[in-house]
Amino acid sequence: MALEDAAKQIDMAFTREDLKGPSYELTFGGATSFLRRKYTKDLTGVDIAVTGVPFDQAVTNRPGTRLGPRAIREASALQAPDAPYGWDFDVLSEFAIADYGDLAFDYGHVAQFPGALTAHIKTILDAGAASVVLGGDHYISFPILKAYAEKYGPISLLQFDAHTDTWQDDDMDRVDHGTMFYKAVKSGIVDPATSVQVGIRTTNEDTMGVNIIDARRVHEQGPQATVAQIKEILGDRPCYLTFDIDALDPAFAPGTGTPVWGGLTSAQASIMLRDLAGINIMGGDVVEVSPPFDTTGATAIAGAHVATEILSLLGHRMRTV
Repeated sequence: MALEDAAKQIDMAFTREDLKGPSYELTFGGATSFLRRKYTKDLTGVDIAVTGVPFDQAVTNRPGTRLGPRAIREASALQAPDAPYGWDFDVLSEFAIADYGDLAFDYGHVAQFPGALTAHIKTILDAGAASVVLGGDHYISFPILKAYAEKYGPISLLQFDAHTDTWQDDDMDRVDHGTMFYKAVKSGIVDPATSVQVGIRTTNEDTMGVNIIDARRVHEQGPQATVAQIKEILGDRPCYLTFDIDALDPAFAPGTGTPVWGGLTSAQASIMLRDLAGINIMGGDVVEVSPPFDTTGATAIAGAHVATEILSLLGHRMRTV
């Protein structure tokens, strides 16, 4: 496919025959799958499956993250169809990437949601693919991590966030977006000693042993030193990357459920995500994009770029195994 194909090709999310390569079509038209990848429920031959989880049971004060996956997909159509900038390879051309659509669940039976999501991700992993998840409030990472831990054992967590989300909650059945990593550590699916949270700027005395690089430290030491610190903590252990969009300062991502000033800039985040190449990443998510609180679309644009960087990190790892 080439640029001139945009004059006669449209809706490549449905009409393209393969899972690799760029998609040149009108940025303002066509079916908006993530990065114009093919929508399919067939995981045969898929290396990475992008999937949405439109769930927002418990976002503090500002609901609306159930609309995040749709907004992120739409924002991704604004990205150039060329290889993601700054990488020495094109993940879209080298790997089979599909948009697996959204998780289906009964919103009236909230207690059934976690199991449904774990099973959804397990289906992807059992097919031999990795997942990149578009959320959704941050609770979704807990059921996802359960599926990953089942395959890889206790996994290391790399979390970009304003909050640690390790507030004490010993009721494992509660669905709460601020306590899920307490539960993940307590239940043994996350190894805190080899996990790290970046961009933290809210008080929580119990971090469950997870390493913290707070926002001020990132600002003072810079992205490159922060990446070196992250890599030292993670080592070569299998890890899962979760990016809460409120890791960014509200100036860069106002459309989130829990905005906190003093956060990372989009430039800092882009440098760190790209320089993390080489970590043993198994999957990732971007969460808490809440479109109703950002009429500019900037937050969804940031979310789309984060998801693209996670795709590239996964591709980088897959090239070396």
